[in-house]
Amino acid sequence: MAFDRQKLVEAVKEAKARAKPRNFTQTVEMAVNLKDVDLRKPENRFKLEVVLPHGRGKEPKIAVIADGAVAEAAKQLGLDVISGEELEELAKSPRQARKIAKKYDFFIAAAPLMPKIGRYLGRYLGPRNKMPVVVPPTMTNLEPIVEKLKKTVRIQLKNNPVVHARIGTEDMDDEKLAENAEAVLHAIINKLERGENQVKSVYIKTTMGPAVKVER
Repeated sequence: MAFDRQKLVEAVKEAKARAKPRNFTQTVEMAVNLKDVDLRKPENRFKLEVVLPHGRGKEPKIAVIADGAVAEAAKQLGLDVISGEELEELAKSPRQARKIAKKYDFFIAAAPLMPKIGRYLGRYLGPRNKMPVVVPPTMTNLEPIVEKLKKTVRIQLKNNPVVHARIGTEDMDDEKLAENAEAVLHAIINKLERGENQVKSVYIKTTMGPAVKVER
């Protein structure tokens, strides 16, 4: 790959050094600018889930939309549950539906509720790339899915030739953040017709800090 690990480490270090101290732990993000990609063609757009080798730095908020066995399994893991009945209520309150779509990073849903989710929440979850992970209505162990989601970031290439991704938090080790960045880059490059030749530039930044270019 044109971007070696050390260059990514150096960019992470500089991005963290240039970030002013805040009263919260900032997210570390990357932006991958692409070239020669015709986004008018649907086949050139993509949505990806990338499992970060060192996790997200902060646990994501996960909600489970389910009744019965799946709802019980979710409660045992201390997850927030939205029942089928509560889902019906959201149909009457677009404001509340938007609030829920914004509040959670990931959703897990029992398969029988998916038609209602599509009808009542789809317009809010779809654009945010937050459509649920679907599970059978009899599933009683959600732990493997939850553990995977805790390390997962969702990325997409849609209307503009740039992909944004969270790679961790500023309190994480520089090397680990660089490895996470590498995993995201690798996933993006694998989706491009001409691979890394279509990567124009890569930047690393903290939530409130300036962007630092990754040298090649």
